[in-house]
Amino acid sequence: MYRPRIIPVLLLKNKGLVKSIQFKNHRYIGDPMNTVRIFNELKADEIIFLDIEATKDGRCVDVQLIKDIGEEANMPFGAGGGIKSLSQIEKIIHAGAEKVVICSEAIHRPEFINEASREFGASTITVCMDVKKSIFGKLKLHSFSGKKSHQINLTDFAKKMENFGAGELIIQSINLDGKMCGYNRDFTTEIAQSVTIPITVLGGAGSMNDIKALHDQYPFNGYAAGSLFIYQGKHKGVLINYPNQDNIKRSISVVK
Repeated sequence: MYRPRIIPVLLLKNKGLVKSIQFKNHRYIGDPMNTVRIFNELKADEIIFLDIEATKDGRCVDVQLIKDIGEEANMPFGAGGGIKSLSQIEKIIHAGAEKVVICSEAIHRPEFINEASREFGASTITVCMDVKKSIFGKLKLHSFSGKKSHQINLTDFAKKMENFGAGELIIQSINLDGKMCGYNRDFTTEIAQSVTIPITVLGGAGSMNDIKALHDQYPFNGYAAGSLFIYQGKHKGVLINYPNQDNIKRSISVVK
């Protein structure tokens, strides 16, 4: 039995934290290290850091920053952004991250996931699927921070990542990013039912009720969010927050 994880996802840009809406309109949130300290006090299950500029800039997430985070964080954390080599993964893990998050390279070179999982173990390798619905209602997988679309069947891709050794999938809705109107309940569940590895959902959560609503429909392994743990109130004032254990227990049950 296990309790699904509640995971803040923090976006790195120019060594600061930002929050986006549909992968655009980046708003500066604050300093990564101060935010980690707050989540330490709030006893977050896990944190994920994603450098949203790394792939575009042709580089990897800043390893020194990951090392600084690793020295400060009391919880497990993952890191992603621009990862395309085994040596980069090795440096990130040695810097303190428990796992790496790979998106674009998993699409453009899927065999890299196989190489990485063989070298570092499946539990170290998480693949993020950025999914966007077009104006015609077509669901497409995206890379390069949502800028490039791909005609790839979502469940086929998820199965391929599982077969290639990914230990976990993050399914992210680009359309719902930052909207705080609830998770996608359709393609996320369809993908989750097609594989056996852990699935974390991301994009759209605005309250613990949104997590509860999705969990009641299908018990995912993790529920991730950005805005939910960054903003407070209707005017979205920046206030780092995280639910206490009683609130979590009211929202999600232990999965057998």
